[in-house]
Amino acid sequence: MNRPHRTALAALLTATAALTAAPALADTTVIHAGAVLADADSEPSGPATITVTDGRIVSVAPGHNPAPAGAEVVDLATRTVVPGLIDLHVHLTGDPGGDFWREAVEPDEWGVVVGAKNARLTALAGFTTVREAGSAQETAFSLRRGTEEGMIPGPRIVAAGPPLAIVGGHGDVTGFRPEINRLLSSGYTCTGAVECAEKVRRASQNGSDVIKITATGGVLSQQGRGLGAHFTSEEMESIADTAHSLGLKVMAHAHGARGIEAASRAGIDTIEHATFIDEPAARAMRENGTVLIPTLMAFKGVAEGLGKGIYTPVVEAKIRETYETAQVFLRNALRWNVPVAFGTDAGVFAHGRNAEELGLMVAQGMSNRDALAAATTRAAEVLEMEDEIGRIAPGYSADIIAVEGNPLSDVTVLEDVDWVMVRGRVIE
Repeated sequence: MNRPHRTALAALLTATAALTAAPALADTTVIHAGAVLADADSEPSGPATITVTDGRIVSVAPGHNPAPAGAEVVDLATRTVVPGLIDLHVHLTGDPGGDFWREAVEPDEWGVVVGAKNARLTALAGFTTVREAGSAQETAFSLRRGTEEGMIPGPRIVAAGPPLAIVGGHGDVTGFRPEINRLLSSGYTCTGAVECAEKVRRASQNGSDVIKITATGGVLSQQGRGLGAHFTSEEMESIADTAHSLGLKVMAHAHGARGIEAASRAGIDTIEHATFIDEPAARAMRENGTVLIPTLMAFKGVAEGLGKGIYTPVVEAKIRETYETAQVFLRNALRWNVPVAFGTDAGVFAHGRNAEELGLMVAQGMSNRDALAAATTRAAEVLEMEDEIGRIAPGYSADIIAVEGNPLSDVTVLEDVDWVMVRGRVIE
């Protein structure tokens, strides 16, 4: 190598070493907000500047302040900026419909395709964190990784994976010939306390962030045997104790009152739906700190499909059985002082409509402020992420949305979200 080439190579190596040694430039976004509603306990501020660096909120300052060199500036000067919303019950990998036989012909991989579509719609609707409440073995886990790494636009995902069910119960496969039922079973059915503990450990081993069980019958499954309790108290106690020993919480699909009561006394952390809650079941929830996730949109969504040939006759009968009670049960639960957080069962209805749940909660007696809290600070507490999400404050994840108007005056303004940031990444 001649001297000029050696000199050029040396210069290149020196420059490369300097670049390698230098710290990477921080990724900073400066948001000029018309008002900031920092959390559900606050009032909207005046104009403010939110600075986000590497996915975290660095500061929230009054006025519209100059941005540092190299920062991206977002002009939301006519909008109210609010913490990203949290939905504690979604099914990203599914869409509404009554063709129960599709699980016999569609591969699990198709759920990831559907889920990528729905993750984007969910984020655009203002939901920056969701709890995925039941999927095939790997589909929700793949989506979880994809949104975390920024490969798929969507919310932060806390994923359950396949739910635990009794053999032939809601969450297990039914409606086919016996040999087909066996082939389609998820492998997470259990009978008896010992086997149920083993299935919780297997779910944990395979990637579940939370354990989902079906404590009672369900509306959309093909059994016609009603909505009463499925697991025994001993089985549910074993599930709860095992999950808690592994640092996992348990969410229980439950419609019937005695199933709700038994699950609460067993130590289950959240009750999903709770359609037929009565005062003894509410007392058990209150005494054990069990949180209600009402999923009012699920009832609205399935009712919209009645009489259209979408559901089988067995399912239509159960929808009609639950619909009237669904119009009042949250009001009763609030009267009995049951703690409530936000969840919708999106997937039973079209993804992206999640925020309509807020208006339904208000219609059954919640204030606008309490409904917003249910979808932010209270939901964050259920996830044990109250120091990470649910507020706009320094140190928190930059999960931020913008709307026109004040959600404390009219929570339905959250049905029309103008701008979304998830973990510091702007969604379109």
